[in-house]
Amino acid sequence: MAALFGNLFAGSAPESLGARNGQLGVCPDRPNCVSSQMSDAVHAVKPIRVTGDAGAAMSRLAALIETQEGARIVTRRADYLHAEYQSKLMGFVDDLELLADPAAHVIHVRSASRLGYSDLGVNRARVEALRAAFTAGPS
Repeated sequence: MAALFGNLFAGSAPESLGARNGQLGVCPDRPNCVSSQMSDAVHAVKPIRVTGDAGAAMSRLAALIETQEGARIVTRRADYLHAEYQSKLMGFVDDLELLADPAAHVIHVRSASRLGYSDLGVNRARVEALRAAFTAGPS
């Protein structure tokens, strides 16, 4: 379903997207981003724990994302995934990134709004819902 206001509030993809030296981008100084590679209370979220093959875990997470309303996978590699989530009404776009860290048995996650100051907890809720679905196992 297209957003009521189209792409008016989509914003542009930030240049900070992607992994550099095993790190996802730093969250901005606003409460509209969460990351497992940040340590402050506003932005920190736990990484997704992986048992077994990280590549298989990334594939499962991609499959889960593809079923979520408003989600579209933009970039998918064995160790990295970028998805966009567009809100139904206003068309705001959030960016979700996953980065596999097989040595640590985790997948790091970052979810951030492109526009606005606060996201009212949407990005944190998205990450926790994805974690819960992943932890629940294959359906």
